[in-house]
Amino acid sequence: MLELTLHHYLVVSGLLFLLGILGIVVSRKNLINILMSIELLLLSVNLNFVAFSAHLNDLVGQVFTMFILTVAAAEAAIGLAILVIYYRRRGSIDVEDISMMKG
Repeated sequence: MLELTLHHYLVVSGLLFLLGILGIVVSRKNLINILMSIELLLLSVNLNFVAFSAHLNDLVGQVFTMFILTVAAAEAAIGLAILVIYYRRRGSIDVEDISMMKG
């Protein structure tokens, strides 16, 4: 039977990271897609932490992953709340419209 090694996890993590970068580059117009791509980047880093933590038999990477997931959840909740308020005021969440707010 096939055993999953550290290399397999690193390949999946690299693909997730590339997918997140591609999502940011391709969807520069939609802020929701950009936020989802940032979450993919964070999840790929978390997968690296957990894989190395399991490989080295050390729990530090897994604990650090829990902190990252907590901060990412708070960031997503606050970011989406700001987007909802902005959409109610402006009627659009396009990145070009938001960049007009620079003062």
